[in-house]
Amino acid sequence: MNATVSTTIFAVFMVGTVGLGLLAVRRRTGGGIAEWSVGGRSLGAVFIWVLMAGESYTSFSYLGAAGWGYNYGAPVLYVVAYMSCGYAVGYVVGPMLWSYARRHDLVGITDILAHRFGRPWIGALTAVLATVFLLPYIQLQITGMGVVVSTISYGAISLNWGYFIAFAVTTGFVVVSGLRGSAWVSVLKDVLVIGTLGFLAVYVPLHYFDGYGPLLDRLVAQKAEWLTLPGHSGDGAGGSGLGTAWFVTTSLLNALTVVIFPTTVAGYLGARNADALRRNAIWLPAYNVLLFIPMLLGMAALFVVPGLTGAGSNLALFQLVVDSLPAWAVGIIGVAAALSSIVPMAVFMLVIGTMWGRSVLSLVPRWRARQKGAAQVVVVVAGAGALVLTYAAPNTLERLSLISYEGMAQLLPMVLLGLVWRRLTPAGGLSGLAVGVGTVCALVFTGHDPVWGVNAGIVALAANLVVALVVTFATKADADQRPDADVLARDSLDSRESLASLDARDSVDSVDPLDSSHGIGVTPASSDGAPRSAASAD
Repeated sequence: MNATVSTTIFAVFMVGTVGLGLLAVRRRTGGGIAEWSVGGRSLGAVFIWVLMAGESYTSFSYLGAAGWGYNYGAPVLYVVAYMSCGYAVGYVVGPMLWSYARRHDLVGITDILAHRFGRPWIGALTAVLATVFLLPYIQLQITGMGVVVSTISYGAISLNWGYFIAFAVTTGFVVVSGLRGSAWVSVLKDVLVIGTLGFLAVYVPLHYFDGYGPLLDRLVAQKAEWLTLPGHSGDGAGGSGLGTAWFVTTSLLNALTVVIFPTTVAGYLGARNADALRRNAIWLPAYNVLLFIPMLLGMAALFVVPGLTGAGSNLALFQLVVDSLPAWAVGIIGVAAALSSIVPMAVFMLVIGTMWGRSVLSLVPRWRARQKGAAQVVVVVAGAGALVLTYAAPNTLERLSLISYEGMAQLLPMVLLGLVWRRLTPAGGLSGLAVGVGTVCALVFTGHDPVWGVNAGIVALAANLVVALVVTFATKADADQRPDADVLARDSLDSRESLASLDARDSVDSVDPLDSSHGIGVTPASSDGAPRSAASAD
């Protein structure tokens, strides 16, 4: 009976989620890949806030954060540290990327790199590399939602079927609704997440411990190791290695990486204007308060459901829920957790589809005029690939998250340095990228992460940057004849272009941004020296 009640509530909300996505795009016919992938660049500050909060508050936050709290304790606070610092970096970087993409009619990180270096194949290469490091993150969300579905059904639905449901619902949703639908569903998700976590923050300590005082007293008396770095299992031989050096380097690396993560950039480019992104960077840290709840409740679970190991630790929070709440409440909390998987997974899949439709398949002439359709096909393929990985190579949620960030961090020199420094050459950027990716893969897959007590990704990034600079200074400057205004990004605080002037430029005829004779996104200058915008193709 419990399984019937909770799964019925879950099913109703899933149908409602797809319906909300359809409602979001009911009057948005046409518009091409820009409408589907970046919401027609028309999302205001509120929608951008809920969308980007939805991307950051994922199944890792709901399940993995509780699992880290259960397994290690204090090291999980790196999530709050890097996200808060990342929003500060995004205050500058977000508007800069938005302005650059708007001026040149670009719809993603691969577009930006292809335009900056004037070589379409660099965009294609970046799309392939980014896909490799995004697939584990999609796998993370599928795993998280599968755990939720199986748990709230009281075991009636197996994990394998839970994974498939996660794939089917999200794929259907994103193909139909695109970024705008994800923003609308984020509103529902945020209401449920805030409500359910607020309830659990009060309910669990009162129900199991008679309040926060007794809970905290027990933690200090019996689990003091969990309350300081490096957390449970320590820093010595066989320990977690999650000490102060790891905490600082991981927080720094992720804070820089999150601002150029392809899904974050998709959120930036969906904004109506740069000021919406600045306001968003100010408001988003408030959402981090919610992260403390699953972290603390994960440690509370040490006393209620001891003995969880490996991936089972991700069930710490939900085990408390299922053991003590009625089925209808379990169903609603399960919906909140499931939406915490669906929204970010939808954006990840959408971004992969956009990168391939825009930067890879568009290099084939017959696909160039059908970018949106090609992107939607790629969404299905990418989702299916992540589903297969979930069955074939399951892993704990936190490891998947770290692999994605450490790999994606290797794009930092080409994106952030390349957009402000004209001297960086394609050879330099790509050489550094190859060394960085090779280093991080070697360290991670041989079990040397952390290495010397620090995050392996930041070691790889340091090698990446050194090689990029050495190769750049050892080779001739790029012969690109475009003016700086067409190649480099403007300072974000100086890029407050009025919407009227931007929209006026959008109406000017221009070359096809995918015409290889000009280079992807390379646009001719207008009479006043400013680059004309390129028309997007569908």
